[in-house]
Amino acid sequence: MTPIAWQHPYVNIFKHVRLEEWKKSSREGDVTSYMDKTIKCSVFRIRGSVPASNYIQVPKSSSQSLGLTGRYFYLLFRPSPGKHFVVHLDVVAEEGQVIRVSFSNMFKEFKSSSTCLQLPFICGSAQGSVYESTARTAKQGLVGPAPACVRWVCLVMDLRYLLSVYLNRRHSHLKALKLCANMSLKNAMTSDLLMDPGVCFSVVKRGGVVLEEGCAAMPREMSFPVPKGCSWHDLYDYIRFPSDGMKMPFDSIQKGETNQASEVCDSPDRQESVCVNLSKPVRDRVSLIQQITTPKPRPKQRKVTLLTPSLPEVAPLRLSGAGGDGGCVDDGGVHVFAPPLDDDNDIITSRSPVFHSHSPVPEKLHPDPILRLNRIIGFGGKTMRNVLWSKLGDEVIYPCHAVIVAMTICSGKQRFFIGHTDKVSALALNGSCSMMASAQADTHSLLRVWSYDTAQCLALVNTHAHSLSILSFSYSGRVLCGVGKDGHNKTMLVVWNTESVAKKGVVCVLGKAHTDVDIRALQITCCDDMRMVSCGVGNVRLWRLRGGSLRSCPLNLDQFHSLEFTDLALLHSHTADADQEHTLFVSSKSGHILEVDYAAVAIKNVRRLLPTQPSHAQRREKQTFNTGPGIAVNSISVCEAFCATGSEDGFLRLWPLDFSAVFLEAEHEGPVCQVCVCEGGLKVLASTRCGSLGYLEVRSRGYQTLMRSHTHTVLGFSIDGLRRHLTTASSDGTVRVWDMDSMQQLYDFVSEDTPSSVAFHPSLPVFCCGSSSGRLRVFDITTASMLAQHRKHTESVVGCVFSPDGECLFSGSADGSLALYNSAHQEIPALRILGNVLARGVERAPDALVVSGDSSRLAFIGPTEHTVTIMDARSLDEVLRVDVSILDLDSPKLDSALKVCFSPPKPGHLLISTSANKILYVHTHTGKLQREVSGVHKKCCWSLAVSEDSRYLLTAGCNALKVWDYNMSLDLNSQVFIGHSEPIKQVSFTPDQMGVVSAGDALFFWDFLAHPQEAMLRSPPIFKSPSKGPSGDPGAVTNGMLQSNGMPRGAAPLPSLDVNSFERTAHDAFGELSLNEDAALRRSLLPSPAPSPTPKHASFLRVTDRSGGGASPDKLANPLREEDLGTSSKAERPDCYKHFTLRYNTSTPEQSAVAPPPGEEGLKLKAVIGYNGNGRGNMVWNPDTGLFVYTCGCVCVVENLHTGSQRHWLGHTEEISTLAISHDAQLVASASGSSTSSKSLICIWNVADGSRRNSMSFHKGAVQSMTFSRDDRYFLSVGDFSEQEVALWSGSCFELLCHVTASWPLHEARFSPISDGLLACVGASGTLFCTIHTHGTQTELQVVQSVCAPSDVGDAELTSLCFNANGLLFAGTSRGQVCVWDCNTHRCFMTWEADEGEIGVMLCCGNRLVCGSNSRRLRLWSVAAVQTLRPQNTERPQDSSPAVLLEQEMQLDGAVVSTAFDDVMDMGIVGTTAGTLWYVNWLENTSIRLINGHKSKVNGVLFSPDESRFATCGQDGSLRVWALPSNELLVQFQAWPSDCECVCWSPGSAAACVSGGYSDGTIRVFNLSSSEMELKLQPHSTAICALQYSCTGLVLLSAGRDGLIAVISPVTGATLRVISDHKGASITTIQSVRKQYKEFGLQGDELWLAVSTDRRVSVWAADWKLDKCDLLDWLTFPAPAAPENGDVLPPSLAAFSPCERGILVYTGYGVTKDITFYCLNKKQVLRTIALADWALCLSVSCKGRLLAVGSKHRVVKLLHSSSGRFQDFTPHGDSVHLCSFSPSGKQLLTCAHNEILLWSTHSL
Repeated sequence: MTPIAWQHPYVNIFKHVRLEEWKKSSREGDVTSYMDKTIKCSVFRIRGSVPASNYIQVPKSSSQSLGLTGRYFYLLFRPSPGKHFVVHLDVVAEEGQVIRVSFSNMFKEFKSSSTCLQLPFICGSAQGSVYESTARTAKQGLVGPAPACVRWVCLVMDLRYLLSVYLNRRHSHLKALKLCANMSLKNAMTSDLLMDPGVCFSVVKRGGVVLEEGCAAMPREMSFPVPKGCSWHDLYDYIRFPSDGMKMPFDSIQKGETNQASEVCDSPDRQESVCVNLSKPVRDRVSLIQQITTPKPRPKQRKVTLLTPSLPEVAPLRLSGAGGDGGCVDDGGVHVFAPPLDDDNDIITSRSPVFHSHSPVPEKLHPDPILRLNRIIGFGGKTMRNVLWSKLGDEVIYPCHAVIVAMTICSGKQRFFIGHTDKVSALALNGSCSMMASAQADTHSLLRVWSYDTAQCLALVNTHAHSLSILSFSYSGRVLCGVGKDGHNKTMLVVWNTESVAKKGVVCVLGKAHTDVDIRALQITCCDDMRMVSCGVGNVRLWRLRGGSLRSCPLNLDQFHSLEFTDLALLHSHTADADQEHTLFVSSKSGHILEVDYAAVAIKNVRRLLPTQPSHAQRREKQTFNTGPGIAVNSISVCEAFCATGSEDGFLRLWPLDFSAVFLEAEHEGPVCQVCVCEGGLKVLASTRCGSLGYLEVRSRGYQTLMRSHTHTVLGFSIDGLRRHLTTASSDGTVRVWDMDSMQQLYDFVSEDTPSSVAFHPSLPVFCCGSSSGRLRVFDITTASMLAQHRKHTESVVGCVFSPDGECLFSGSADGSLALYNSAHQEIPALRILGNVLARGVERAPDALVVSGDSSRLAFIGPTEHTVTIMDARSLDEVLRVDVSILDLDSPKLDSALKVCFSPPKPGHLLISTSANKILYVHTHTGKLQREVSGVHKKCCWSLAVSEDSRYLLTAGCNALKVWDYNMSLDLNSQVFIGHSEPIKQVSFTPDQMGVVSAGDALFFWDFLAHPQEAMLRSPPIFKSPSKGPSGDPGAVTNGMLQSNGMPRGAAPLPSLDVNSFERTAHDAFGELSLNEDAALRRSLLPSPAPSPTPKHASFLRVTDRSGGGASPDKLANPLREEDLGTSSKAERPDCYKHFTLRYNTSTPEQSAVAPPPGEEGLKLKAVIGYNGNGRGNMVWNPDTGLFVYTCGCVCVVENLHTGSQRHWLGHTEEISTLAISHDAQLVASASGSSTSSKSLICIWNVADGSRRNSMSFHKGAVQSMTFSRDDRYFLSVGDFSEQEVALWSGSCFELLCHVTASWPLHEARFSPISDGLLACVGASGTLFCTIHTHGTQTELQVVQSVCAPSDVGDAELTSLCFNANGLLFAGTSRGQVCVWDCNTHRCFMTWEADEGEIGVMLCCGNRLVCGSNSRRLRLWSVAAVQTLRPQNTERPQDSSPAVLLEQEMQLDGAVVSTAFDDVMDMGIVGTTAGTLWYVNWLENTSIRLINGHKSKVNGVLFSPDESRFATCGQDGSLRVWALPSNELLVQFQAWPSDCECVCWSPGSAAACVSGGYSDGTIRVFNLSSSEMELKLQPHSTAICALQYSCTGLVLLSAGRDGLIAVISPVTGATLRVISDHKGASITTIQSVRKQYKEFGLQGDELWLAVSTDRRVSVWAADWKLDKCDLLDWLTFPAPAAPENGDVLPPSLAAFSPCERGILVYTGYGVTKDITFYCLNKKQVLRTIALADWALCLSVSCKGRLLAVGSKHRVVKLLHSSSGRFQDFTPHGDSVHLCSFSPSGKQLLTCAHNEILLWSTHSL
């Protein structure tokens, strides 16, 4: 019997534990039994005023578990009339997490966290009662005490639904239940069946009633008695959760609209697999396109909601009245980033509303979520001491109020640990950095244990302690110790067992102690988890836990018994034995450092840190932060090489372990409160009391600041969108300027009064700041000077704002006054002062004033809190006044306004938030109320912001942030985001509308994920401003310092250094350290915002080298280069397809790859499949010589059109952009794009022998166009938009003659056919006519005239050009016009509409003109009459319509990018963006594909078994079959819009079928003889990533991205079995080979393997004829943790070796980069071959023991599997992600993106 078989069909819980005996259960308080007259049996009654003190608990101990796996939980009970009750269920998820599910009629609303669910319970009443009749129509207000006529209830809870929907977890079993007062209980039960209490069990047994599958009648012992003639539902209440009841609150347990169990909608269920019964093969011989595109009817199935690893997507219940005027708008869901709004320790981690299947799907705000937390500027909160290193030293962990942040120091990327409801007070990591513990500063401290890698909370522990302040993990992670205060304010130590927390989520108490001893620091020893060391005021103690008792032994301090000890550090090895000696260092506030022998419990040495006495009269003593005889040492940390101390004077010092002298120190601008040495001792972390966090590099002696932050609440902020700066005002008395990209502080300004409001000028680097004293100051950042200071107010400034045009500045005060200033004037004078116009008080700061987007209106709340006034912004004349107090006539209180906000001018609204928790939409000009939104937040809304496209509204109330649909037109108009632990002061969109900033306890930066409208995607507007603004010189960049008088101090203060040596003197009986204090706090003269070669988030400290070597102390460890100080503005790419853009490519060429010696190559390139449609003009053809050259990636392909043979010119490493051919067809020029480290490369090729004649590099960007002059004397190259350079080269030696820079981006250039010295260029703004002048040996390219595009074409760009034989210039435009220019007069004399799209290619021969455009059209025009219209004077002809005639037109498969025609324009070759080269014949009006390839990434390549064909598939949804050796496309099967992910051939020499797996989970089988789809099936719900026929073809193996492998019959399409061993990890490879019948001890004639991304390989033996498939071996290959830089891990790959029987070849991410050879017989690794880079693809040849692998660095590596000899080949321009040997091993296919290369193989 299986472990759960005894639980079927149900388990009577009370009977199972024998509740009446109280041996396996417990009771507390008033628990009795009595005979109930209604149900006529004995029941339990629980009574008491406090439910938590009167309860029944099953099982008895929290360490025990019921282990009940039933899906449904049944409870038969009756709430006590007029009382409240509570029920707690402890449910365990499959991951081991324990979730408490509680429901009660005390709960007013639904709440959830990662470990807790709280559900309100709505009590029913007797039928026909007054309560029942009133409750039937009421929708809310029903939660509360049970009514007097409450009935017995049969409650059914779907536990699987609860965990799946609300917490995104899988249900495992019920652990425990706790039934609290006040209620009567009959029984409780679990079952997998849905039981109907209204159906009689005896009737069902006799067969009188047939129930649906999965349903059953209620057993007798769980049923209620029903008298004859009565209905069960008339006497009792049947309540099921989830419920379809419509009463509020939603997600409450309430009686549904239907009574029958079968009528209630089924709950979501996560299924192990989905098997689909497919129809027979397609019999109708319809066309291929119809078979692919026509959907087949499928049986209707029950909707199944699957769990996902992201936030659960649960559709909410449809709300009535949401949106519109007067509608009540509810939350669409909660997205958790920090604590909830309430103080009940619950964290909302899932979407709370539930949508039922019978209701229509509501419209909600998209995307969901619309915000994503990106970065936080903030540090500390409760304390600045909790900073930690990760084990590898690559991440720093620190608290930011209620959020724990893990920051990667090299990139500044942040991860967040969310869950605390108050500020974090303690942190601890175990030795392996796998678990982290944290505590919060709350009245009842909560302890959370986290998985460090996943940031998931493993356990939530109620410590029953106040203000838990210290945590320490043992190195093994099995024990955790914490220190806090108990209820009597005594120190309490608690030790927890955390050994099972990762698997079971269980944390239990090992011991506890209460003591009067003060404890400031505590640490668990590394040698013994049961021993601890602590220190505090007047004590150092050693603790030991034995037998559940925690006892301590004090250290004899002798004369040091009165010292105040601050920190301690243990020096020991992690592998040491318990009895080995260790050294303990203890620091104190008096500067003493005690060195203690831990084993002997005795003091060994005492040293003291004292200020240095002045040795010269002129030397002044440095002032410390805390006066006293010694310098307080606040923190100490030690490693095996040195000791680090952080002291009150702001110094971080590194000492040898004997403390002989300081060898390294760094000074900070505030006291150092915490130091931490990383494992290995290479970095030392330091945090200061002034809110900075940084680390010292011991080797480089460089210091990097990771984070600066305000030390108190951020009161307000303002954003400079042009420079991406942000200024903040804080109650800590500082105003700071931040860089929004690097999160670094650029400047800080300190004043004697507290800043209250800040505002940036819209265009200048100027900001204003209002303060609590009523002063308004205006600062210029670039000159670090104060431009103006005004004292127009007597009380605190509650708002200051610039008008959007920058002409006016406004300030308002808490005394009601309003001031207008002229901000366009240099001195910013005051223009008008008004009194008593604003509502008095500081509640509406910092943004009490708002200005409309057109700078015409000013709005504020005043003169009373009930009115809103709109004024003319120029004159402060009142325009409109709105009274908000009378809008709600039913309210007994007057409504008051809280905040106002203008919408953009188009809606013309003024938004007002009120104290009644509403937002009013008021028309700006008429004052008419146009919309009212109620219930905006649970508390008042204190900040508003509207997006520039008027689509979204931001509101902030208390700690929550909401994003709304501005028009309130959806069913669910908002999304809620919680991240702050304090009330949010201000919220705003960033100027680029791509982010959101919220300020309160810290600065939160959110990514705004909604797609802005097209207008928002443009560059930010440039505001008009006077030539000399208020700053006088806006270009100056210097720094100053702001002292208490209001002047700015320098850049963010960089700690300086004391460069003098230390002197050691004797004092009393102990060694003392004397510090030299002559150096004052210095400021760096370098501007802080300048970037540096290190990561953007880093700033630097100068560090003094005390060892006598290294860098000079006066030199920065990481100096800034002068060129790094400037900023360059990157040019924008022209908006036309003609302009070339490199395809996005993250790979880089392998610099160490060495080409094999000539003649010894193991691979020889035979053919290149495809044409690069991303190039421009990258095909040339000479009809006289037959030369035909085109590009694919970085290869120039020279193809013979008659034989199809190819030659290849290799030399480029980047994608080739364009080609040019000389007029004698002897030279071809090719140009490739630039990389990050090199310029563009231009190669000149000799056509005769294919040798590279010259290589030139000049252009920094890509080369846009190239051309030879008529006599090939000159060669011209044009750069792209990034540089706009035109370079002229010698056509003989190809030396650079000269170059000029154009004023706009150029698209194409051509030489005139009638003059060698004349050329023309067209670009974004017109045409350049240039001439070449030669003076001796000097050649000059002069721009004769720059002519704008004619007015007839509007603002279109000129994109292409060509000359005719008479010297007329034809130019195409981006709007489809053709302009004709006279080159003599440089005038356009004719235009006509030649196309509907952009013309990108033009070619003119004789009187015929070919135009190709992005409308996919190729048109042939007759332009013979154009010459006759050439004007003889300056006037243009009036009518030019008869001059041109459209002769022919062709429609191709993509935008035209290249053309070449013969001299009479009868035939030519045309290239398109679809990757196709067409042969075009105008005489026959035909087009034939010459070259075809994939446009997008290729996903699979595979030879047919007979090697007569090969198949490819790609992201474009196509599956293509090619012929060998001609490499011609035979057939193409298209399945749009799905991607074709993989391809396989049917076995056998005929290979009649080819199959493809698609991203929509379907498999399509195509018959090549008929070119039709033979079968379509869908065995997977996810994308198919691997496909393979068995060797005999009896089955088809397919694998999905979810790790499920389906075994399918290729004849019927039926799924025979599903293999779920790899479930959860995507499959990368499936391979099947033949084997002997009893080989490896298992029957079967086939051997097949599957590889998944989690580095697991399963090997199977199968006999498909007998339907046998047995697991032969299961391999798991080890690997380190994934890199934190976000790099994609290489795939796991494996294959059977065809040359070595029983050998499996594997490669993947691991400890080392290698290929592993594993023997299936010996079950061991035979050998490995080291690789230089991770392999992205692997193929094993049956010939010559060869292997081929591809890498990210574009290398195809051919290896010998025995000797390890290899050769590198680098013809690809991207990562080589596919390779495949032919069955004979004679050929190899490799692929990089869409480049397919065919090789012939030879031995190594």
